[in-house]
Amino acid sequence: MVSELPLDQVRTLLAVVDEGTFDAAAAALHVTPSAVSQRVKALEQRTGRVLLVRSKPVRPTESGAVVVRFARQLARLERDARAELGMGGAEEETTRVSIAVNADSLATWFLDALTAVPAEPRLCFELSREDEAHTAALLREGLVMAAVTSASEPVAGCSVRPLGKMRYLAAASPDFAERFLDGPLPKALPRAPVVTFDRSDELQDRFLRRLRPDGGVPARPRHQIPTSEGFLAAVRAGLGWGMAPEIQAGELLRTGRLVSLAPDRPLDVPLYWQQWKLDSPALAAVADAVARTAERALRT
Repeated sequence: MVSELPLDQVRTLLAVVDEGTFDAAAAALHVTPSAVSQRVKALEQRTGRVLLVRSKPVRPTESGAVVVRFARQLARLERDARAELGMGGAEEETTRVSIAVNADSLATWFLDALTAVPAEPRLCFELSREDEAHTAALLREGLVMAAVTSASEPVAGCSVRPLGKMRYLAAASPDFAERFLDGPLPKALPRAPVVTFDRSDELQDRFLRRLRPDGGVPARPRHQIPTSEGFLAAVRAGLGWGMAPEIQAGELLRTGRLVSLAPDRPLDVPLYWQQWKLDSPALAAVADAVARTAERALRT
């Protein structure tokens, strides 16, 4: 595939995806918009696939994502090779590392991992926040180089390593528990207001299904709070109950500002690190720091 894809066309496609429009890509590449359009069309003709959805911003098709991923890997390898050869000030260049990470990891342990990455090579991080069940999709689309994900099956062209388990506990404020949860928990909890992160957040429903394996989850009031810190604050304020990360809510639980509704029924979410299969010093340094930090922060 590599020999059949002209590199100038591949790099142009990547520029269009990163910049969002053909005009912006032309400015970044110092060529005309017409030249950008011709290169993309030529690449589509060569592959026999439509590679871009011509929206604003443009986005890659499923086939386009394959080429975009190849383009990013190629750029990563080229920068690493230039640095090793000492060419053209490559040592002074800052390397961008794009990572998809779930909100709860980002709010708790993941930033500690980034600060543990060695100062050399010089890196800058571009983080995409996404639910752990969906971060692998960003890898598949070529939008990131690595991801913290709940997917144990490696994305094509990626390696995977286990990080540990993030434990969640059903929690609520004492006042909320007294007001809404005065009966048996399997009956009272499904009728009580609940806090969720967003519409893709299934942790609360998973907990209810474990609590009541006899049937579906009844309708109940749902509040959506799309930040990890805001989610916990909403539960603490009594807006609803929710599945709180143990490492984030530990102090609140120890001091009684939150109560664990079912301490003997934790929900553990296994997390994995997936990254491109590249011999890249930058990615290797990040992966090692992430693994070491996760080993301290997460459950085995």
